[in-house]
Amino acid sequence: MSSLVSYAIVAFGSVFSIVDPFTAVPVFLALVGGQPRHDQARTALRASATCFVVLSVFGIAGHFIFKFFGITLPAFKIAGGILLFAVGFEMMRAKRSDTRGTNEEALDAETKEDVGLIPLGLPLLSGPGAIATVMMLVGKANGFPEKMVVFGAVALVSLIAFLTLRSASLVARVLGKTGMNVIGRVMGLILAAVAMQFILAGMHEAFPRLLGPE
Repeated sequence: MSSLVSYAIVAFGSVFSIVDPFTAVPVFLALVGGQPRHDQARTALRASATCFVVLSVFGIAGHFIFKFFGITLPAFKIAGGILLFAVGFEMMRAKRSDTRGTNEEALDAETKEDVGLIPLGLPLLSGPGAIATVMMLVGKANGFPEKMVVFGAVALVSLIAFLTLRSASLVARVLGKTGMNVIGRVMGLILAAVAMQFILAGMHEAFPRLLGPE
């Protein structure tokens, strides 16, 4: 298997696990479940488009952000890995992490007419964990092709998010709460493993002599 294909699999798995559109289904239904189907589809499109734009912008701007604040990639890998592990751990417990939106934000969203941008698109789909993941993947990429693979993964996950939210009622009916919890736990396990890999890679890069070769 070529390194590009391997990186594409890692990139897609990482982005899909942290975005996890199935987790957004109950919130989506609570906010717009009573609206007509075409309005739900329009909200789903706005949420997924917001996810794509936010993650792409931070993926592109990541290098400049690191340079402006003087942040090294190993330091960001370690910090981001810890954040992702915390999110993954909460997902394995079938709980929604506060990085994906607090209860106060959920209550505030009920009074908004357009919830596609906030809170569905940001921070539910493209929260701090997803932003950190994309920035680390782009920073870790070797060359332009691997960077484009990351943006391709973001586009594909955003498309899956749109299809999932547009069919939220069907997804909720087929999977049920137990099914969505099972998927969430599996995604949490994958995310925790990816997070540990980021932490180990960051530590090896920061302390190469102490830890030895990877």
